[in-house]
Amino acid sequence: MSTIDTSKMSQGKADALEVTEDSRQATWENVSFAGELFMGRFKSGLLWPFPVQSAEDKAVGDALLANLEKFLAEEVDAERIDREQELGPEVIKGLAERGLFAMKISKEYGGLGLSQVNYNRAVAMVASHCGSTAVWLSAHQSIGVPQPLKLFGTPEQKKKWLPEFAKGKVSAFALTEPEVGSDPAKMTTTATPTDDGHYLINGVKLWCTNGLVADYIVVMARTPDVEVKGRMKKQITAFVVDTKTPGFEILHRCRFMGIRAIQNGVIKFNNLKVPKENILLGEGKGLKLALMTLNTGRLTLPAASTGGAKRALGMARRWAKARVQWGAPIAEHDAIAQKLAEMGSTILAMEAVTWYASALADRGGADIRIEAAMAKLFCSEAAWKIVDETLQIRGGRGYETEASLKGRGEVAYPVERMLRDNRINTIIEGASEIMRLFIAREALDPHLKTAGLLVNPKAAKNPMELVTTALKAGLFYAAWYPARFLPRGLPGSFSEYGALAGHMAWVSRSSNRLGRDLFHLMALNGPGLERRQALLGRVVDIGVELFASSAACAYARHLAEKERQPSALELADHYCKLSRRKVARSFEGLWSNDDLDGYALSKRVTEGAYAWIENGVMPVEDFK
Repeated sequence: MSTIDTSKMSQGKADALEVTEDSRQATWENVSFAGELFMGRFKSGLLWPFPVQSAEDKAVGDALLANLEKFLAEEVDAERIDREQELGPEVIKGLAERGLFAMKISKEYGGLGLSQVNYNRAVAMVASHCGSTAVWLSAHQSIGVPQPLKLFGTPEQKKKWLPEFAKGKVSAFALTEPEVGSDPAKMTTTATPTDDGHYLINGVKLWCTNGLVADYIVVMARTPDVEVKGRMKKQITAFVVDTKTPGFEILHRCRFMGIRAIQNGVIKFNNLKVPKENILLGEGKGLKLALMTLNTGRLTLPAASTGGAKRALGMARRWAKARVQWGAPIAEHDAIAQKLAEMGSTILAMEAVTWYASALADRGGADIRIEAAMAKLFCSEAAWKIVDETLQIRGGRGYETEASLKGRGEVAYPVERMLRDNRINTIIEGASEIMRLFIAREALDPHLKTAGLLVNPKAAKNPMELVTTALKAGLFYAAWYPARFLPRGLPGSFSEYGALAGHMAWVSRSSNRLGRDLFHLMALNGPGLERRQALLGRVVDIGVELFASSAACAYARHLAEKERQPSALELADHYCKLSRRKVARSFEGLWSNDDLDGYALSKRVTEGAYAWIENGVMPVEDFK
């Protein structure tokens, strides 16, 4: 049973929590740099030497990117793809011929065998050119069949399916349902065992990206509940489904604001028969597979977001330098200059967290679930702001489509399309709000493991377990809590970082403060802290900024010392200055906020107490 108190939750919420808690990775086998920040520990040694790919691996990536850039420029018409809402057979064939549907599949099975870093470099370049093409590749390889098969597949399963993807076969991942977003406990798709060793899958899946063209799909379905210690527990199991199997039906293709050429839709399973050999990881372990797959799979989205942001900056600075208003280039007007400075420095931080987590994934021996989630949250939100600011800098030309710009003879920067394509990134693979809750749960994990039974005594097996927990917690906090007040980041510390030493010292001091503030929030709110999502969001935002700032400093130091890019220090310095102000506001918001008033007001808004404010416009249809 979870150590989180569920006594005051609705049954539906308690069920959802139980399913998720049972499926999450419960142990930490290795130290997480980002996770330690929430405990008030700043393990700067995990940042330096900054993890990077080897020279040999970089050479492989460089050659791939040179070929890929040529292919994108000559054969992938992004404007046409967006307009026609189809990739087109020639593009799909070109991707397959270059092995781009098998980038992470080992050469043993016919794939390119790329590292996580090189795979992300490739996705970043594709995303900077065409969001739809990037999603085709990433949905297939980051969360589709290849990734969970690589992590959890048996030798027989790998031998059977991985060579298929090396030939250009496409895969998808089916989890979401019409009534199920982030709540797996409400899943209605079922897989019923038969007497001949098969399962019959029945149900409907929504927003299955690549699902309309996929050859194979990972399908999450409920298998029969099992009894564990006298209680029935829901089981979610992952199956590899061949879409040529009778009973597979496409109901609808979904159309979206951006990434218009993706093949996303509603699919239905009608007594689709699948052999038990197609189960991945094991019966009842489907959600665990999904969560663990996403730990690495999420790294693709930060790379894609960074790629798009870098291209947006290239457009913004060139336009700002060329566009003259009131006798000077707009880049020299302070309002625009401040935007450009923030964009450039933020992109350095985006690269830092993306390549740090990606290199750790390649190296192994690190638990990156928090780092990957932070990278996804940070980069997707930063990219959206950067592309939005690029549109603002471009003005009316940013709002105008590239086809219209080209039609009247102007440089056709695709800012309008990029804005539409980027908006989804703060939603897919964990909306920003869900990411903050996920990170908060992982941040609280050490405390829950130490003193969780004191929060939820009902989870204790006997009174002695409570006594043991109280003693263990007392010993731990007697040493840990006073240490959170010890001075850190004193003058002269982190001198090896040169001009960035002060920022590293600030992160060290701030992590100490974050650790004790989180403890104080737990003590004051008790089990109710779980419901204070705005409060937890600020805690996470502080952690994310500390991670981004320290990673930016380490990455800039690496670029300056190892790659002869001393100007990186200036970008990191500016980003950290901006970050300090964000963190200060979030720390203040932990103890001075209007969250409770806002929540109470929101209930009255929801109930229609202020419906009169909606008068004077066209009526809105009731949701059924």
